[in-house]
Formats: sequence, C-alpha cells, structure tokens
Amino acid sequence: MELPFAESWKIKMIEPIHRSTREQREQWLKEAHYNVFQLRADQVYIDLLTDSGTGAMSDRQWSELMLGDESYAGATSFYKFQAMVRKIFGFEYVIPTHQGRAAENVLFSYLVKEGNVIPGNAHFDTTKGHIESRHAFAVDVTIDEAKNTQLELPFKGNVSLEKLEKVLVENKGNVPFMVLTVTNNTVGGQPVSMQNIKDTCRLCHKYNVPVVVDSARFAENAYFIKTREAGYADKTIKEIVREMYAEADAVTMSCKKDAIVNMGGFIATNNKQWYDGAMQFCIPFEGYITYGGLNGRDLNAIAQGLDENTEFDMLNTRIHQVAHLAAKLDEYGIPYQRPAGGHAIFVDGDKVLDRVPKEEFPAQRLTCELYLEAGIRACEIGYILADRDPVTHQNRFGGLDLVRLCIPRRVYTDNHMDVVAAAMKNVYDRREEVNHGVAIEWEAPLMRHFTVRLKML
Repeated sequence: MELPFAESWKIKMIEPIHRSTREQREQWLKEAHYNVFQLRADQVYIDLLTDSGTGAMSDRQWSELMLGDESYAGATSFYKFQAMVRKIFGFEYVIPTHQGRAAENVLFSYLVKEGNVIPGNAHFDTTKGHIESRHAFAVDVTIDEAKNTQLELPFKGNVSLEKLEKVLVENKGNVPFMVLTVTNNTVGGQPVSMQNIKDTCRLCHKYNVPVVVDSARFAENAYFIKTREAGYADKTIKEIVREMYAEADAVTMSCKKDAIVNMGGFIATNNKQWYDGAMQFCIPFEGYITYGGLNGRDLNAIAQGLDENTEFDMLNTRIHQVAHLAAKLDEYGIPYQRPAGGHAIFVDGDKVLDRVPKEEFPAQRLTCELYLEAGIRACEIGYILADRDPVTHQNRFGGLDLVRLCIPRRVYTDNHMDVVAAAMKNVYDRREEVNHGVAIEWEAPLMRHFTVRLKML
C-alpha cells in the first residue's frame, strides 16, 4: 500500500484560536467599515489575509535568533545573511531592508523619475504605488490568458513578449527597468516559466533595459518550474533559482514570504552603480547598510529561512496544502483562478457573486460574506486594490476581481482548509440572495484598499 502524503515537519508549539458568533462578526465588520484590514486579529478565526510575515519559523530559525549580533555596524549577522543571499541568488551587492516595500522604496528612489514608464507582469499594489507616487507609469504586460480564470495553463504569470516589446519600442530611453514578479501575485499566484524569464531578460537587454525581479515567492516559482517545465525535474530548487536569476539585473524581496520570517527584505544586484545609488537612500530611510532596519537576530533568521525553504520537501508540503484547498473548492463547484497557485487560492469574485455589478466591487462583498459566515479573513485582490487611474481618476475595472485565500506557511492544518472550503460553499450556495455589493465612503489617494471605508448596499 502506498503511504499517504504527510507534512515534512511536526508541530512543536500551538496558539489557541477562538470562534465568534454571527452577531459579533456583524458588529465588528460594521465597526471596521466593511474593510477586513481594519478588524482586530482576535476577531478572526482563520486568518488568510496574507502570507506575509505570518508563517511559523522553524526550530533552527528560532535558534538563530539567539545568535544574533546586534552591533550597529558590521554585525556578524549581516555577513551571514549576505553570504546566504549571494549563495542563493548569485548577486554580489546586498542591502537589507525592513521589508519588501522598503526595498522598493530605496531602489526606486534612486531609479524612478517623473514620467518614466515601467512595464511588469501585473505589478502588485505596493510596487505600483511606489511607481505612481513618483508620477511614473506602471504598464501591465502579462499574457492575456491570465484573465481567463478557468483556463488551465501551467505558467499563467508569464510576460507577453509582444506587449513588452511594444512598450520598450514606444518608450525608448524612458524605461529605467522592467519589473518581473515571480510568482505573479496579482493574477493568482501564478508562476513564470524559466523560458519566459530568460526571454524577458534578453528582450529587455536588447533595448538596454535592466530587469528587476520582485522575488517574494521565488522559491515557489522554482518549485513550479521543477514540477511543470520540461528539463527541470532532476534539478534541485537551489539550482533552478540560480538559473532563474542568471540573466536578471537586480532583486527586491520581501523575506516575509519565502524566507518565512516575520519581518525583513533586501535589495541585491551586481550593478555597483545601483548599489552605490541605493545605499544613499538606505541610510536615511532604513538605517545603516549592514542592518537596514532589521535586528541582527532577524538577519540570522532570514539566512536560515532562505536555506531551508529552497529545499523541495518544505515547498512540497506548503504547495500541497494549497492544492488540498483547491480540490475541496473543485468538489463544491466554486470557480477560482486555475490552476491553483503557490501561496493562495484566488476565488473569482464576479463569477461567484454574478448579480453584483462591478461598480459595487463583488470580490469585496464576497470577502465580507466569508467573514460573516465563519470568521475567516481573506483579501480582495481586485477592483478596490486596483485603485484609480492616475490620469482619469476613474476606477480601474480592466483586471480580475478576486478573493485571495492566502495560506500562511506551516501555520494551519488541512482541517482548517476544510473549514474554509465549507464556509465558501455556504456563501456560494446562497449567492443568488446577494444582489448588491459595497460603496466607497472614503478612500486614500494611493493604495486605498488598506484603509478604505465602505458601506454595505
């Protein structure tokens, strides 16, 4: 008899979680202005808001915390961290930052000028925010197939080379770099193939445009290359990662994802000029260049996390749980971005609540309904997150309207995933009762979804 699948770790410590009543959740959600970011954590039963900084560190990572060197400059922890980044990614110059958006802020402060055009495969919210706040333009060059949520395609996060070349030709001399996001979060945690990574880098370099890889979930992307792309089945994750970055020019990373720590990020590059330029912004924004807003113990934990999460068994356990949730949703007939991504399931909000007009933000209403049903906090990745067009100031409805069920690493069991699926089924079964969505009462001019205030219609 073949043995069933089991996790590649065992549980060593637990944290209690508690259920609430429907009446409590109705009151809490109203007080939060129907924005689940404004809920208190103790008002949530299963928290799938994000996988950023919410994973469970290993015993070895906790051990590394005790070895942290808190010297202000030149700490041994920095050199341990630097050595691991060089080993994994192959870049010489490394600047730590306190998280991924800080890495973008430091690097983009040096590179981005007003009026620049920066193509990317569906820039995530903070990336787009850092571009547009500098009065530059983020242009999506993701393949069109990514918008068809029911299409099965192994590398749905790929860059459209035709779209990219059009941007490069039409904006020659005004493209400081291209952002390549692996995996592509905005279109459903979808991976980018090795061939597409290489083709994208070569096309950009043909036009003398560097490539910056947004690498929050790089290890998950490498896993999909190993399991889906011809010629990589026998390569290790670390070997695949080195090949992924061989032709890229720089990395920005949120270590809160695939390094499985609660805080941290970095910039890495082989471009000495970029390093020197970014360094000037790191010191006033983040701190000295050997700690970059982090404690020595954080740097140690990142180094250990990068090492252990670029091993197949750890990634296989993580992505198997995402697939388990997907299988339950398949059983219940609930549409999501197919195939299942690496860090989350993205439920198709406007297909589930198909009676809600797009102007009333169906995915946000679905996010609210899931919380009211079972105290499960998800995240809208759709029309509210898309913000307004910086020129016309109209809502952007051209992308997907998704509800992200984002699974923290090494935190929940498959039983929790079964609860999530059952709760979503209950909402799906009464979807015809939901004819209206939400309306915006107040919004920030940039990255509004974090603080937006809504009312239920």
